Amino acid sequence: MGKKITLTLRVWRQQNSQAEGQFATYKVTDIDTDMSFLEMLDVVNAGIELQSGDPIAFDHDCREGICGMCGAVVNGQAHGPDRGTTLCQLHMRHFSDGDTLVIEPFRSRAFPVVKDIAVDRGAFDRVIQAGGYVSVRTGQAPDAHAVPIAKEAADKAFDAAACIGCGACVAACPNASAMLFVSAKVSHLNLLPQGQPQKDSRVFNMVNQMDSEGFGNCSNEYECEAACPKEISVQNIARMNRQYLKAAIKNEG
Repeated sequence: MGKKITLTLRVWRQQNSQAEGQFATYKVTDIDTDMSFLEMLDVVNAGIELQSGDPIAFDHDCREGICGMCGAVVNGQAHGPDRGTTLCQLHMRHFSDGDTLVIEPFRSRAFPVVKDIAVDRGAFDRVIQAGGYVSVRTGQAPDAHAVPIAKEAADKAFDAAACIGCGACVAACPNASAMLFVSAKVSHLNLLPQGQPQKDSRVFNMVNQMDSEGFGNCSNEYECEAACPKEISVQNIARMNRQYLKAAIKNEG
């Protein structure tokens, strides 16, 4: 058991994307510092329900930092103050007795509020869908080493594939850009042999879909990399920009 702390929470409450939202204040006591952030919200919601109130809506699923479902801005930082950590992996020991926590949703026009701090990240799904598929007929699953892949390419593809699509990069970017997310999804396929047949159409269509969803453009602030719980590198953005330029030139030709 950890020590017990008392916190003041200022939580964004909003019924839906059309409603006006506002902050609500909750005083919470006896919060165990061994709790995760989401467990703390569970405790807060249990108290709200005892008073016949409307519990705070938030996204979650695996609570193991894998699925990318959870996410909120805590005191101005996407996923909170612990670097390389999702909100569900953030523990209350990172806060002190008497702290005030301001909790709000990821802010982006492309991420409309569903309710409270839960947002609709369907735009990410549509970007991925725009990338199409891998058309290589592989038949049965090949042996692990049947397709030779250069180690450097495999390492870069593996690092890019670590992206869980949580949207922290969008929330952290002053332009609400999705470039880090899109570049990670482009890179992890375009770097591998299986992804080569569609590499031009993939990057071209995914970037255009990203723009149509209303995300902002990248201005090299690097806030996305700092906020990313999987520490995806901005080098993926530079790679995607080069690939997009080549694809655009081919399309014009």
